[in-house]
Amino acid sequence: MDSLTQAALGAAVGTAVMGRTRPVWQAALLGAVVGTLPDLDVFLDQGDPIRNMVWHRAETHAFFWQALAAPLIAWLFAAITRSRDHYLRWLLMVVVGLFSHAWLDAMTVYGTRLLLPFSEQPFGFGSLFIIDPLYTLPLLLGLLITLLLRRPTRRRWNAAGLALSTLYAGWSLAAQAYVTGQALQTADARGLSSDQVLVTPTPFNTVLWRVVLLRDDHYAEGFYSLLDPLTDPGRPIRFDRFARGAEIDARTRDFVDANLIRDFSQGFYALADDGHRVTITDLRMGQHPHYVFTFAFAEHQSEPLEAIAPLRYRQRMPVDTGLPWLWQRLRGADLPPPR
Repeated sequence: MDSLTQAALGAAVGTAVMGRTRPVWQAALLGAVVGTLPDLDVFLDQGDPIRNMVWHRAETHAFFWQALAAPLIAWLFAAITRSRDHYLRWLLMVVVGLFSHAWLDAMTVYGTRLLLPFSEQPFGFGSLFIIDPLYTLPLLLGLLITLLLRRPTRRRWNAAGLALSTLYAGWSLAAQAYVTGQALQTADARGLSSDQVLVTPTPFNTVLWRVVLLRDDHYAEGFYSLLDPLTDPGRPIRFDRFARGAEIDARTRDFVDANLIRDFSQGFYALADDGHRVTITDLRMGQHPHYVFTFAFAEHQSEPLEAIAPLRYRQRMPVDTGLPWLWQRLRGADLPPPR
């Protein structure tokens, strides 16, 4: 999730766990620090754009390494605040803060390596978009009221914010499961297994969902709003088909950089060749043809293809067309996506 959300979650966790043992502002501030710490790995240069992507959310987001670091962080907090008698409470706050950060990141589609060093498997459940105001706002409102009120019961507002955000995260999983079921019932998905179907929310909401069906030579993309049955009962999910570059795939199986994306994307990738450079795209983030992560990794200097230092391309959807379409399609309007 975005940095603001993670800081807010950490502050809410800090306030809830420390209770009345520390001033609210102090627990919230140090909780926000804990909520921010794992994302400092963004400042580590892994050597090139592909590795910077693939190895973000790695060791600093792994439960094992977080558990090892937690005692030292808790000791520092206890020392700074001169509250060593509350060390165990600080330790619990740090552990819950770090673990909740990693788990929330894993609910996005990006991929979080929770089980390092025992497994490099990236977890990306994909039920929450990386920025979702309906998850973040309850946390912020609960914290703000708790900080401003002077009543003994003010911490209940923080607890309420945490509860609402947690319920919303649970709702996102239920909504995703429902849309996945709808997608698997379509004719386009016939014969596909569940790991060949990707269902993720569109930006800032959990009402409109993007559905990707993966086949060897192409992928299909469609959109489903939870309001579609109300506006047009019986309307099927309409899919557009796009080539995955099957011929290029066979020719680039030995390219290490491309294989990193193949593995990290859980197979949801596409390749393209413009006659000069060959690119690979992670299909999970964005929508056709506007994707967040596209990398050039080979070029036609000669035959066969030669590897090059990875170059990142970003194809942003214009805001003036993307947001109006998102808002109308979310409400159930039968509109084709902007291409």
